[in-house]
Amino acid sequence: MFSQHPKGLLPAALSNMGERFGYYIMNAVLVLFLCSKFGLSNETSALIYSFFYAGIYILSLVGGLIADRTSNYKGTIQVGLIIMAAGYVILSIPILATPENSTWLLTVTCVALFMIAFGNGLFKGNLQAIVGQLYDDPKYASKRDSGFQIFYVFINVGGLIAPFVAPLLRSWWLGTKGLAYNADLPALAHQFIEKGQAMGAEAYDKFTQLVGEVAPGYSGDLSAFCTNYLDAFNTGIHYSFIASVAAMLISLVIFFVYKNGLPNPPKKEAAAVVNYTAEEKQAMAKEIKQRMYALFAVLGIAIFFWFSFHQNGTSLSLFARDFVKSDAIAPEIWQAVNPFFVIVLTPVIMLIFGALSRRGKEISTPRKIGIGMGIAGLAYLFLMIYSNMMGYPSAEEFTKLAPNVAENLKSGWWIMFVIYFFLTVAELFISPLGLSFVSKVAPKNMQGLCQGLWLGATAVGNLMLWVGPLMYSAWPIWEAWGVFLAVCLISMVVMFSMVKWLERVTA
Repeated sequence: MFSQHPKGLLPAALSNMGERFGYYIMNAVLVLFLCSKFGLSNETSALIYSFFYAGIYILSLVGGLIADRTSNYKGTIQVGLIIMAAGYVILSIPILATPENSTWLLTVTCVALFMIAFGNGLFKGNLQAIVGQLYDDPKYASKRDSGFQIFYVFINVGGLIAPFVAPLLRSWWLGTKGLAYNADLPALAHQFIEKGQAMGAEAYDKFTQLVGEVAPGYSGDLSAFCTNYLDAFNTGIHYSFIASVAAMLISLVIFFVYKNGLPNPPKKEAAAVVNYTAEEKQAMAKEIKQRMYALFAVLGIAIFFWFSFHQNGTSLSLFARDFVKSDAIAPEIWQAVNPFFVIVLTPVIMLIFGALSRRGKEISTPRKIGIGMGIAGLAYLFLMIYSNMMGYPSAEEFTKLAPNVAENLKSGWWIMFVIYFFLTVAELFISPLGLSFVSKVAPKNMQGLCQGLWLGATAVGNLMLWVGPLMYSAWPIWEAWGVFLAVCLISMVVMFSMVKWLERVTA
């Protein structure tokens, strides 16, 4: 695999895989952890997640600017890994959240998330810039696309393994305390601590029934049980962040050992002075304006794609927790399905695109992006129809049902595979091809800025993620999925209406 690529690709890919492994441990559990740790609502947890996820992309611009100004990409990457490791260290400390300390503890948690986002911003784009520099050597220039595909696969290898860590450690730690895992119990335990039996008859009956299931024979004080269960439940998750720290340190060691074999971005040379006529300047300005219009048109589509796709960390994670049977598979583990499909489907889609190209039927990049939005819509069409057929109410109403009633209504694990299959295919049509489109349409003196705008569009989409859980909790959930279906379909129609124009601009 690596024989025809520069030697620096493997250590760079391994460094990135380790960092992604640590990151995806945290990403898989973040919304659910904030709910179980602090008793936050789905909406509040999703809002924190949205700002954190958006911050990663916004701070990537800051990280790139720092590396550009200092001309020290390698040092910036190393500092980023150290800052991320420090953030994970803070998250790994298992302090029980109580009404007395929740405010400052949540503040410290948010500071740790900012450190992770900032460290990621220093690391993410700059390592990709170095990988790009590996292929500036004419000997490897023709392998640039396949090199980045290999690099992308390594990202998803880390993402494939990581989501299993937190559930395994959490279940292990609960077992050491004689307790069992139940996804619904933390929220009910927080309600009981806050309200006691005033939490409502239905909720109280469900709570006591679940206590009997996770701790058979328990007859002690229920308030003490709640405190002990929440402590054990969340301590296991805290311990999983130690694995994130270890992954950051492994990435740091790999990068430090092999950094001398990685290139240093060349210093900028003074631009040659060229005199243009007024007509030439006017034509150049018009072309640049057309290219920027095309770029912003695609960025608008990208915003709504990431808004829909990254529900995998918010409303889709909550759906896996509330509406999918979790006796065999914990809800966090579903985060591994997307990287699994990326690894499996990438070569298939590459073969399809290659075959079409050889037959003279190559699909343009703008058209592929439009198709991708339609495929993303299929995921939500399926979920909308299924949820409507099952008669699912809002999540708030569903979680109030008696455990035996809710369990009979819950979906099997297969539904998550179907959803993530469609979303991953859509991702492979849009994410790497969107980057390709940006590189094609961006004026040569604005490449860095335009790549930054793509990250900015991703950040804007992430800032809206909290809307998903808001609808999910308040409406019959098929209506929430219908909103995402409408977003995808409208984006697809708009994209196809611009295809011919975009094809002319990028010709």
